[in-house]
Amino acid sequence: MNTPPPAVIDDPVIQAIASLASRNSLRDTSNYGAGLRKFHIFCDIFSIPESARLPASFQLIHSFALWAATDPESLSMSSVPTIPFEPVSVTTVRKYLSAIQAWHIVQGWQEPLSPSDHQRIDWPLRGLQNTFGKRSRPIRPPITLPMLRTLKQSLNIADSFDACIWAMASCAFWGMMRFGEVSVKTRADFSGLKHLKRSDAILGVDIDGRGYARLDLPSAKTAPTGEIQSVFVTTQSTSNLCPIEALRNLARVCTAKASDPLFSWRDKQGNVRPMVKDKALGKINSVLQAAGWGTTFGHSFRIGGASFYLSQKIDLEIIRIAGRWKSLAYETYIRAFELIANRHMGNIAVHQ
Repeated sequence: MNTPPPAVIDDPVIQAIASLASRNSLRDTSNYGAGLRKFHIFCDIFSIPESARLPASFQLIHSFALWAATDPESLSMSSVPTIPFEPVSVTTVRKYLSAIQAWHIVQGWQEPLSPSDHQRIDWPLRGLQNTFGKRSRPIRPPITLPMLRTLKQSLNIADSFDACIWAMASCAFWGMMRFGEVSVKTRADFSGLKHLKRSDAILGVDIDGRGYARLDLPSAKTAPTGEIQSVFVTTQSTSNLCPIEALRNLARVCTAKASDPLFSWRDKQGNVRPMVKDKALGKINSVLQAAGWGTTFGHSFRIGGASFYLSQKIDLEIIRIAGRWKSLAYETYIRAFELIANRHMGNIAVHQ
Protein backbone atom coordinates (compact mmCIF):
# COMPACT_ATOMS: atom_id res chain seq x y z
CA MET A 1 0.00 0.00 0.00
CA ASN A 2 1.29 3.46 -0.88
CA THR A 3 2.06 5.94 1.91
CA PRO A 4 0.52 9.42 1.60
CA PRO A 5 2.58 12.57 2.24
CA PRO A 6 2.19 14.04 5.74
CA ALA A 7 -0.83 16.32 6.12
CA VAL A 8 0.18 17.98 9.40
CA ILE A 9 3.37 18.81 11.23
CA ASP A 10 5.35 16.12 13.02
CA ASP A 11 3.85 16.69 16.46
CA PRO A 12 1.99 13.97 18.42
CA VAL A 13 -0.72 16.34 19.67
CA ILE A 14 -1.52 17.74 16.24
CA GLN A 15 -1.40 14.26 14.74
CA ALA A 16 -3.82 12.95 17.38
CA ILE A 17 -6.23 15.83 16.68
CA ALA A 18 -5.99 15.23 12.94
CA SER A 19 -6.66 11.52 13.40
CA LEU A 20 -9.69 12.18 15.62
CA ALA A 21 -11.09 14.75 13.20
CA SER A 22 -10.62 12.44 10.22
CA ARG A 23 -12.32 9.48 11.92
CA ASN A 24 -15.36 11.51 12.89
CA SER A 25 -15.72 13.73 9.84
CA LEU A 26 -18.08 11.30 8.11
CA ARG A 27 -20.99 9.32 9.42
CA ASP A 28 -20.61 5.62 8.63
CA THR A 29 -23.27 5.05 5.96
CA SER A 30 -24.19 1.90 4.09
CA ASN A 31 -23.73 3.66 0.75
CA TYR A 32 -20.10 4.50 1.54
CA GLY A 33 -19.37 0.98 2.76
CA ALA A 34 -21.13 -0.53 -0.25
CA GLY A 35 -19.26 1.82 -2.59
CA LEU A 36 -15.84 0.81 -1.32
CA ARG A 37 -16.74 -2.89 -1.36
CA LYS A 38 -17.96 -2.62 -4.95
CA PHE A 39 -14.82 -0.69 -5.95
CA HIS A 40 -12.55 -3.43 -4.59
CA ILE A 41 -14.67 -6.13 -6.24
CA PHE A 42 -14.19 -4.31 -9.56
CA CYS A 43 -10.44 -4.06 -8.96
CA ASP A 44 -10.23 -7.76 -8.14
CA ILE A 45 -12.16 -8.70 -11.29
CA PHE A 46 -9.85 -6.67 -13.50
CA SER A 47 -6.67 -7.59 -11.57
CA ILE A 48 -5.87 -4.07 -10.40
CA PRO A 49 -2.97 -4.24 -7.92
CA GLU A 50 -3.34 -2.78 -4.43
CA SER A 51 -0.78 -0.09 -5.18
CA ALA A 52 -2.95 1.27 -8.01
CA ARG A 53 -6.11 1.53 -5.90
CA LEU A 54 -4.91 4.15 -3.43
CA PRO A 55 -4.40 6.69 -4.78
CA ALA A 56 -6.63 5.75 -7.71
CA SER A 57 -6.21 7.28 -11.15
CA PHE A 58 -8.96 9.03 -13.10
CA GLN A 59 -8.88 6.20 -15.63
CA LEU A 60 -9.48 3.58 -12.92
CA ILE A 61 -12.34 5.44 -11.24
CA HIS A 62 -13.92 6.28 -14.59
CA SER A 63 -13.77 2.62 -15.62
CA PHE A 64 -15.29 1.54 -12.31
CA ALA A 65 -18.20 3.97 -12.75
CA LEU A 66 -18.94 2.64 -16.24
CA TRP A 67 -18.79 -0.99 -15.07
CA ALA A 68 -21.04 -0.35 -12.04
CA ALA A 69 -23.76 1.31 -14.14
CA THR A 70 -23.79 -1.15 -17.07
CA ASP A 71 -26.39 -3.83 -17.69
CA PRO A 72 -24.44 -6.66 -19.41
CA GLU A 73 -27.58 -8.06 -21.05
CA SER A 74 -27.57 -5.09 -23.41
CA LEU A 75 -24.01 -5.72 -24.58
CA SER A 76 -23.15 -8.03 -27.46
CA MET A 77 -19.46 -8.57 -26.66
CA SER A 78 -18.55 -12.23 -26.52
CA SER A 79 -16.34 -11.65 -23.47
CA VAL A 80 -19.12 -10.19 -21.32
CA PRO A 81 -20.38 -13.52 -19.87
CA THR A 82 -16.97 -14.10 -18.27
CA ILE A 83 -17.09 -10.78 -16.39
CA PRO A 84 -19.31 -10.51 -13.29
CA PHE A 85 -21.77 -7.61 -13.23
CA GLU A 86 -24.25 -6.40 -10.65
CA PRO A 87 -25.48 -3.09 -12.07
CA VAL A 88 -26.84 -0.31 -9.89
CA SER A 89 -28.49 3.01 -10.71
CA VAL A 90 -26.49 6.01 -11.89
CA THR A 91 -27.56 7.78 -8.70
CA THR A 92 -25.99 4.99 -6.66
CA VAL A 93 -22.80 5.10 -8.76
CA ARG A 94 -22.45 8.79 -7.94
CA LYS A 95 -22.68 7.91 -4.24
CA TYR A 96 -20.01 5.28 -4.81
CA LEU A 97 -17.74 7.96 -6.29
CA SER A 98 -18.29 10.09 -3.19
CA ALA A 99 -17.26 7.10 -1.08
CA ILE A 100 -14.02 6.72 -3.05
CA GLN A 101 -13.33 10.43 -2.66
CA ALA A 102 -13.91 10.26 1.11
CA TRP A 103 -11.75 7.14 1.41
CA HIS A 104 -8.83 8.97 -0.18
CA ILE A 105 -9.19 11.97 2.12
CA VAL A 106 -9.47 9.85 5.27
CA GLN A 107 -6.35 7.92 4.23
CA GLY A 108 -4.39 11.17 3.82
CA TRP A 109 -4.53 11.56 0.04
CA GLN A 110 -5.88 14.43 -2.03
CA GLU A 111 -9.25 14.10 -3.73
CA PRO A 112 -8.70 11.87 -6.76
CA LEU A 113 -11.30 13.65 -8.91
CA SER A 114 -11.40 17.32 -9.83
CA PRO A 115 -14.69 19.08 -10.75
CA SER A 116 -13.82 18.65 -14.43
CA ASP A 117 -13.14 14.94 -13.80
CA HIS A 118 -16.61 14.58 -12.31
CA GLN A 119 -18.09 16.23 -15.40
CA ARG A 120 -16.15 13.89 -17.68
CA ILE A 121 -17.50 10.87 -15.79
CA ASP A 122 -21.02 12.24 -15.50
CA TRP A 123 -21.38 12.60 -19.28
CA PRO A 124 -21.16 8.86 -20.10
CA LEU A 125 -23.16 8.02 -16.95
CA ARG A 126 -26.05 10.07 -18.34
CA GLY A 127 -25.67 8.14 -21.60
CA LEU A 128 -25.85 4.82 -19.75
CA GLN A 129 -28.90 6.01 -17.83
CA ASN A 130 -30.57 6.91 -21.13
CA THR A 131 -29.62 3.47 -22.49
CA PHE A 132 -30.62 1.29 -19.55
CA GLY A 133 -33.16 3.49 -17.80
CA LYS A 134 -33.29 4.18 -14.10
CA ARG A 135 -32.51 1.13 -12.01
CA SER A 136 -32.79 0.31 -8.36
CA ARG A 137 -30.64 -2.35 -6.72
CA PRO A 138 -30.79 -5.77 -8.36
CA ILE A 139 -33.87 -7.71 -7.32
CA ARG A 140 -33.22 -9.78 -4.24
CA PRO A 141 -35.02 -13.13 -4.13
CA PRO A 142 -37.18 -13.35 -0.99
CA ILE A 143 -36.65 -15.92 1.72
CA THR A 144 -39.72 -18.15 2.06
CA LEU A 145 -41.03 -20.42 4.81
CA PRO A 146 -39.88 -23.61 3.02
CA MET A 147 -36.41 -22.08 2.77
CA LEU A 148 -36.45 -21.25 6.49
CA ARG A 149 -37.50 -24.80 7.32
CA THR A 150 -34.72 -26.26 5.19
CA LEU A 151 -32.19 -23.97 6.85
CA LYS A 152 -33.39 -24.91 10.33
CA GLN A 153 -33.27 -28.64 9.56
CA SER A 154 -29.70 -28.33 8.29
CA LEU A 155 -28.39 -26.56 11.39
CA ASN A 156 -27.32 -28.03 14.71
CA ILE A 157 -28.86 -25.46 17.03
CA ALA A 158 -27.15 -27.08 20.02
CA ASP A 159 -23.94 -25.64 18.55
CA SER A 160 -23.42 -21.95 19.35
CA PHE A 161 -22.40 -20.99 15.78
CA ASP A 162 -25.45 -22.63 14.20
CA ALA A 163 -27.72 -21.39 16.99
CA CYS A 164 -26.55 -17.86 16.24
CA ILE A 165 -27.14 -18.32 12.49
CA TRP A 166 -30.66 -19.56 13.15
CA ALA A 167 -31.53 -16.73 15.57
CA MET A 168 -30.26 -14.16 13.07
CA ALA A 169 -32.18 -15.67 10.16
CA SER A 170 -35.38 -16.05 12.17
CA CYS A 171 -35.32 -12.52 13.59
CA ALA A 172 -34.34 -10.95 10.26
CA PHE A 173 -37.28 -12.67 8.54
CA TRP A 174 -40.04 -12.19 11.14
CA GLY A 175 -38.78 -8.74 12.16
CA MET A 176 -38.18 -7.60 8.54
CA MET A 177 -34.68 -6.53 9.53
CA ARG A 178 -31.73 -5.54 7.41
CA PHE A 179 -29.11 -8.25 7.69
CA GLY A 180 -26.54 -5.65 8.69
CA GLU A 181 -28.65 -5.07 11.81
CA VAL A 182 -28.13 -8.63 13.02
CA SER A 183 -24.47 -8.96 12.01
CA VAL A 184 -21.17 -7.10 11.84
CA LYS A 185 -18.79 -6.52 8.92
CA THR A 186 -15.78 -7.82 10.83
CA ARG A 187 -15.14 -9.17 14.31
CA ALA A 188 -13.32 -5.95 15.26
CA ASP A 189 -16.19 -3.83 13.94
CA PHE A 190 -18.55 -4.63 16.81
CA SER A 191 -19.54 -1.61 18.89
CA GLY A 192 -22.19 -1.45 21.56
CA LEU A 193 -23.05 2.03 20.26
CA LYS A 194 -23.96 0.64 16.83
CA HIS A 195 -24.86 -3.04 17.19
CA LEU A 196 -27.35 -5.09 19.16
CA LYS A 197 -26.17 -6.32 22.55
CA ARG A 198 -27.70 -8.96 24.81
CA SER A 199 -29.14 -6.14 26.95
CA ASP A 200 -30.91 -4.71 23.88
CA ALA A 201 -33.23 -7.76 23.64
CA ILE A 202 -36.21 -7.50 25.97
CA LEU A 203 -38.70 -10.36 26.25
CA GLY A 204 -42.24 -9.39 27.22
CA VAL A 205 -45.90 -10.38 27.14
CA ASP A 206 -48.55 -8.34 25.32
CA ILE A 207 -52.10 -7.51 26.45
CA ASP A 208 -53.35 -10.80 24.98
CA GLY A 209 -50.84 -12.79 27.02
CA ARG A 210 -48.65 -13.68 24.06
CA GLY A 211 -44.89 -13.40 24.17
CA TYR A 212 -42.82 -11.03 22.08
CA ALA A 213 -39.27 -9.74 21.91
CA ARG A 214 -38.26 -6.10 21.48
CA LEU A 215 -34.86 -5.52 19.92
CA ASP A 216 -33.66 -1.96 20.53
CA LEU A 217 -31.28 -1.00 17.72
CA PRO A 218 -28.69 1.52 18.98
CA SER A 219 -28.15 2.67 15.39
CA ALA A 220 -30.22 2.19 12.24
CA LYS A 221 -29.97 3.25 8.61
CA THR A 222 -33.14 5.35 8.74
CA ALA A 223 -32.63 6.77 12.24
CA PRO A 224 -30.82 9.99 13.19
CA THR A 225 -27.62 9.56 15.17
CA GLY A 226 -28.40 8.58 18.74
CA GLU A 227 -32.02 7.57 18.06
CA ILE A 228 -33.04 4.03 19.02
CA GLN A 229 -35.33 2.05 16.73
CA SER A 230 -37.24 -0.90 18.12
CA VAL A 231 -37.91 -4.12 16.22
CA PHE A 232 -40.71 -6.39 17.46
CA VAL A 233 -40.69 -10.11 16.78
CA THR A 234 -43.67 -12.12 17.91
CA THR A 235 -44.48 -15.69 18.86
CA GLN A 236 -45.24 -17.92 15.87
CA SER A 237 -47.54 -20.93 16.18
CA THR A 238 -45.01 -23.17 14.43
CA SER A 239 -42.46 -23.30 17.25
CA ASN A 240 -39.74 -24.71 15.02
CA LEU A 241 -39.70 -21.37 13.15
CA CYS A 242 -40.49 -19.11 16.11
CA PRO A 243 -37.98 -16.25 16.57
CA ILE A 244 -38.69 -16.10 20.32
CA GLU A 245 -37.65 -19.73 20.68
CA ALA A 246 -34.60 -19.06 18.50
CA LEU A 247 -33.51 -16.24 20.82
CA ARG A 248 -34.09 -18.35 23.93
CA ASN A 249 -32.11 -21.21 22.43
CA LEU A 250 -29.24 -18.86 21.60
CA ALA A 251 -29.23 -17.57 25.19
CA ARG A 252 -29.04 -21.15 26.50
CA VAL A 253 -26.40 -22.40 24.09
CA CYS A 254 -24.21 -19.29 24.14
CA THR A 255 -24.28 -17.58 27.52
CA ALA A 256 -22.88 -14.08 27.43
CA LYS A 257 -22.71 -10.80 29.33
CA ALA A 258 -25.26 -8.03 28.85
CA SER A 259 -22.64 -5.98 26.96
CA ASP A 260 -21.76 -8.81 24.56
CA PRO A 261 -23.20 -8.97 21.02
CA LEU A 262 -26.78 -10.26 20.91
CA PHE A 263 -26.03 -12.45 17.90
CA SER A 264 -22.82 -14.09 19.03
CA TRP A 265 -21.21 -17.51 19.36
CA ARG A 266 -18.27 -19.07 21.20
CA ASP A 267 -15.09 -20.18 19.46
CA LYS A 268 -12.98 -23.22 20.45
CA GLN A 269 -11.26 -21.17 23.13
CA GLY A 270 -14.61 -20.20 24.64
CA ASN A 271 -14.43 -16.57 23.52
CA VAL A 272 -17.68 -14.79 22.68
CA ARG A 273 -17.56 -13.57 19.08
CA PRO A 274 -20.00 -11.43 17.10
CA MET A 275 -21.35 -13.05 13.94
CA VAL A 276 -19.74 -11.66 10.79
CA LYS A 277 -22.17 -11.00 7.93
CA ASP A 278 -20.17 -12.74 5.20
CA LYS A 279 -19.69 -15.88 7.32
CA ALA A 280 -23.39 -16.03 8.15
CA LEU A 281 -24.52 -15.62 4.54
CA GLY A 282 -21.88 -18.12 3.45
CA LYS A 283 -23.32 -20.74 5.79
CA ILE A 284 -26.91 -19.93 4.81
CA ASN A 285 -26.13 -20.06 1.10
CA SER A 286 -24.28 -23.36 1.42
CA VAL A 287 -27.54 -24.84 2.68
CA LEU A 288 -29.98 -23.11 0.34
CA GLN A 289 -27.86 -23.56 -2.79
CA ALA A 290 -27.56 -27.27 -2.07
CA ALA A 291 -31.35 -27.38 -1.91
CA GLY A 292 -31.61 -25.72 -5.32
CA TRP A 293 -32.74 -22.24 -4.27
CA GLY A 294 -29.76 -20.31 -5.60
CA THR A 295 -28.06 -17.36 -3.91
CA THR A 296 -29.64 -15.50 -1.02
CA PHE A 297 -28.69 -11.94 -0.10
CA GLY A 298 -28.95 -10.13 3.21
CA HIS A 299 -31.95 -8.13 2.02
CA SER A 300 -33.74 -11.35 1.08
CA PHE A 301 -34.88 -11.80 4.68
CA ARG A 302 -36.44 -8.34 4.88
CA ILE A 303 -38.15 -8.81 1.52
CA GLY A 304 -39.24 -12.33 2.48
CA GLY A 305 -40.79 -11.25 5.77
CA ALA A 306 -42.70 -8.40 4.14
CA SER A 307 -43.88 -10.69 1.32
CA PHE A 308 -45.10 -13.32 3.78
CA TYR A 309 -47.08 -10.77 5.79
CA LEU A 310 -48.53 -9.45 2.54
CA SER A 311 -49.59 -12.99 1.60
CA GLN A 312 -51.46 -13.20 4.91
CA LYS A 313 -53.28 -9.95 4.02
CA ILE A 314 -51.68 -7.97 6.83
CA ASP A 315 -52.46 -4.27 6.38
CA LEU A 316 -49.73 -2.43 4.47
CA GLU A 317 -49.55 0.25 7.14
CA ILE A 318 -48.81 -2.40 9.78
CA ILE A 319 -46.06 -3.83 7.55
CA ARG A 320 -44.65 -0.34 7.01
CA ILE A 321 -44.53 0.43 10.75
CA ALA A 322 -43.14 -2.97 11.74
CA GLY A 323 -40.52 -2.85 8.97
CA ARG A 324 -39.63 0.77 9.80
CA TRP A 325 -40.12 1.99 6.23
CA LYS A 326 -40.52 5.73 5.74
CA SER A 327 -43.02 5.11 2.94
CA LEU A 328 -45.16 2.18 1.87
CA ALA A 329 -42.22 1.01 -0.24
CA TYR A 330 -44.44 -0.66 -2.81
CA GLU A 331 -41.46 -2.03 -4.75
CA THR A 332 -40.60 -4.21 -1.76
CA TYR A 333 -43.95 -5.95 -1.89
CA ILE A 334 -44.40 -6.03 -5.67
CA ARG A 335 -41.06 -7.81 -6.16
CA ALA A 336 -42.42 -10.95 -4.52
CA PHE A 337 -46.08 -10.58 -5.45
CA GLU A 338 -45.76 -13.30 -8.08
CA LEU A 339 -45.31 -15.79 -5.24
CA ILE A 340 -48.74 -15.10 -3.79
CA ALA A 341 -50.70 -13.65 -6.74
CA ASN A 342 -53.02 -16.69 -6.93
CA ARG A 343 -54.16 -16.14 -3.35
CA HIS A 344 -55.54 -12.77 -4.35
CA MET A 345 -56.55 -13.19 -8.00
CA GLY A 346 -56.65 -16.90 -8.91
CA ASN A 347 -59.75 -18.95 -9.88
CA ILE A 348 -62.07 -15.97 -9.69
CA ALA A 349 -64.01 -16.88 -12.87
CA VAL A 350 -65.06 -20.33 -11.62
CA HIS A 351 -67.28 -18.72 -9.02
CA GLN A 352 -69.20 -16.61 -11.56
